[in-house]
Amino acid sequence: QVQLVESGGGLVQPGGSLRLSCAASGSYVGFTSMAWYRQAPGKQRELVARVMSGGSTNYADSVKGRFTISRNNAKNTVYLQMNSLRPEDTAVYYCNAAAFVAGPVPSNYWGQGTQVTVSS
Repeated sequence: QVQLVESGGGLVQPGGSLRLSCAASGSYVGFTSMAWYRQAPGKQRELVARVMSGGSTNYADSVKGRFTISRNNAKNTVYLQMNSLRPEDTAVYYCNAAAFVAGPVPSNYWGQGTQVTVSS
């Protein structure tokens, strides 16, 4: 199994920055991808950014140029640097990992979520 623990959320003013971290632990062989999703009140959970095992990344259009996802393989940690934050970025942010635990098919794991609030 895989445990994902997020940190770094909080309250920030519009235009400010936050850095989220997600540390992975447990019994796994490796990851095909790690990602950040978010869910605002009354809305569906949406993909924010993903980094593949080879290092390629993709972003939601709404965060391109403002957010950066990165990964430290030695620490089994993924980060989300969020700059130029807007009120519409307010949401619970969830870490996601597709991990090989047993067999050739990766399983999906989620963290508990961390609240990000952008408000003056």
